[in-house]
Amino acid sequence: MASQDFDCIVIGSGIQGSFTAYHLAKKKKKTLLLEQFVLPHSRGSSHGQTRIIRKAYEEDFYVHMMEEAYHLWSQLESEAGVQFHRHAGVLVLGQEKGKAFQAFKKTAEQNHIPNVVLGPQEFSQQIPNMKLASGEGALLDTTAGILYADRALKAVQGVFQSLGGEIKDGEKVAGITPGSVVTVTTASGAYRAKSLVITAGAWANSLLSLVGLQLPLQVLKINVCYWKEKIPGTYSLANRFPCFIHLDSEGAENDIYGIPSNEYPGLMKVCYHSGSQTDPDERDRQTDRSDIAILSNYIARHLPGLETVPAVVESCMYTVTPDNNFILDRHPDHSNIVIGAGFSGHGFKFGPIVGKVLSELSVGQEPSYDLSPFRMQRFHHKSDL
Repeated sequence: MASQDFDCIVIGSGIQGSFTAYHLAKKKKKTLLLEQFVLPHSRGSSHGQTRIIRKAYEEDFYVHMMEEAYHLWSQLESEAGVQFHRHAGVLVLGQEKGKAFQAFKKTAEQNHIPNVVLGPQEFSQQIPNMKLASGEGALLDTTAGILYADRALKAVQGVFQSLGGEIKDGEKVAGITPGSVVTVTTASGAYRAKSLVITAGAWANSLLSLVGLQLPLQVLKINVCYWKEKIPGTYSLANRFPCFIHLDSEGAENDIYGIPSNEYPGLMKVCYHSGSQTDPDERDRQTDRSDIAILSNYIARHLPGLETVPAVVESCMYTVTPDNNFILDRHPDHSNIVIGAGFSGHGFKFGPIVGKVLSELSVGQEPSYDLSPFRMQRFHHKSDL
C-alpha cells in the first residue's frame, strides 16, 4: 500500500488543482492530488476542447499575471511534448465610449499589449463576416489565442506524475481534520499532510463547510453552444477568423464570446458568459435556455453566416464571486489550509499562475504576486470555528 503521509494534499484535479500539484512537485514536495470523479470527466469546469487565452483585460493585475502565464504554458508544452496553444487573436468589441471598452483600451495601452484598434471601415474590410452595431468599436489583441483544454489538463497531470506526484481519482472527500498535520478522509482511507490546498471548483463550499468556512460563491450551469456555418470555413481558425469577446451587446446583460470553428468542423462556439444557478451534483436538472434565445438574436444581428439555432449544446459550470475576481488565500484560522476558488468563468488561462501562487502559499513562501484583489476578507466572511 502506498504511503498515506504527504507534504501536501490538493483536493480537486481541475486545471487549478493540477497546476498547484505540478508546482509543488517541482518544489520536491511529496504531493497527493485527490479527485472525487474517475478521470477524465466532464462534471466540472476544466473539461472541453477550447478556451481563449488573452492578455487584454480591464484590470492591470490580470494583465501582469498573464505575462508570466504565457511563458509557463509554453514551458509545459515543452515538458509534455504536446501542443495545446494556437495563435488566433481576440477581438474585444463594445460601445466605443462605453466604460468597459475604454478600460480594455486603457490597460492595453498602459501595459504595451500588442493590439490594433479597428474603425468601422477597417473592421468591415478585415472581418467581413461579422457586423458591428452603430457606435461600437473593436480592439484586436494580437497576442491572444486558443488553449486546447482537455489536452492541456492531461499534459499537466502527466508531468506532475512524472515528477513523482500521486493522483487518486474516484475518491470523494468525507472529512477534513485541521491541525499542524491535516487529515483528509475518503471512503478509501485517511491521508495526512503538512498542508492542504482546496481547489474544488463548484464543490468548494461543500468542502469548506468541513473546515468551518463558507464563501459567497454562486454555481451557474453554462450552456456551451456551437452554431453551424452556412458556408463551411466562414468562421474557421484555418481562415484566420479570430476569437471575440463582445461587451455590452444589445439585449445581453453579460458578455458574449466566440471561438472560431475548429474543434467541431463547421461549427463555431458562441456562448453567453453567464448561466442559471444550479446544484453541481444535479447540474442537468437546470434546464433554463433563456441564454440561447439571447445568443440566437445576437447571431442574427452580428454573425449572419451562422444558423440561428445551435447544432450542439454542451454543459459546463462557473463558480462565481460577487466581483468576478478569484479567491486565492489561506484559511483565516488554519494557515496551512489554502483555498483557490471562484474563478468566475475566466480562470483556465491563469492555471499556471494560480497553481504557482497556491503552491507558494501552501509552503509558506511569499507569493509572487500581490494577492490583495483575491483575499477573501473583501467579502467580510464569517468563520464558524
